[in-house]
Amino acid sequence: MSARPRIRNYMSRDLVTLTPDMEINRAMHLLIDHRISGAPVLDRTGNLVGVLSKKDCLKAALHASYYREWGDKVESYMSKDVQTLDAELDLIEAAEAFLASSFRRFPVMSEGRLVGQISRSDLLAALAGNWR
Repeated sequence: MSARPRIRNYMSRDLVTLTPDMEINRAMHLLIDHRISGAPVLDRTGNLVGVLSKKDCLKAALHASYYREWGDKVESYMSKDVQTLDAELDLIEAAEAFLASSFRRFPVMSEGRLVGQISRSDLLAALAGNWR
């Protein structure tokens, strides 16, 4: 029996990343301009410290509309309790992780470092391509 395909072969590697001290308005425009639903947030040494989603940006936009100013940083709105997947996880285990959560994408880690991101669409395409 052959080994199951790993998510490292299907994840996106060319990521838009943010920093905690980036202005939320700039981060929001990066998500919109790149047509992505969220992005990993990395500290100065490249460690994953959060994820910012469009839903997080919506909270920031509502706050800005109410107070008539942006001003806040990504760290004020990002999710800090980040769930990740390991690059060596097989497609079946990844599908189970997606089904057990409400997340649309997961950061992918290898040896404690961010190496990519996998979305529901990436995984669905991988599953459909492997078992026709």
